[in-house]
Amino acid sequence: MKVKDVREMSDEQLELTAKEAAETLFRLRIQAQTERMNVPSQIRKNRRLIAQVRTIQNERLNERLTAKS
Repeated sequence: MKVKDVREMSDEQLELTAKEAAETLFRLRIQAQTERMNVPSQIRKNRRLIAQVRTIQNERLNERLTAKS
């Protein structure tokens, strides 16, 4: 998923995406410990997606806070 696509999401979609990515990351970490993974790069992709979503959420929160001031 591209950053442009993530930025176009609503706040609710961002929250849902972050939650799904965190659950997927949890399952992938368990899978990595218990068996051989088909695509090891999936862990990195999910971590990056979570970071992108959280960054955009923080940017939006900061914009709201500075707009109130």
